[in-house]
Amino acid sequence: MTEMSYLDGNMLDGPLRELFAVDLSTATGRCENCGTTGSMASLRVFANAPGMVARCPSCEEVMLRLVRGPDRAWLDLRGTTYLQVPMPMEQPRPGPL
Repeated sequence: MTEMSYLDGNMLDGPLRELFAVDLSTATGRCENCGTTGSMASLRVFANAPGMVARCPSCEEVMLRLVRGPDRAWLDLRGTTYLQVPMPMEQPRPGPL
């Protein structure tokens, strides 16, 4: 058995920062429960709790939970099969220092 080479999770910093710096209201998600696909803007969001809960507009199952603390946030996407995020064609790259 050969050992696969890997990098630590710090390699995700740039790509995830790029991903979460876009407007997610146009992102497409799929409900894990009923399979409905639609924009995140179409979810029914309930914000009268310690955090926000977003439910599928078709079956009303929870697709997303977001809780914000003073110095951190928790994002739970267990009810979402996938989240497709539109990305700009070109990303500015930092130049040499």
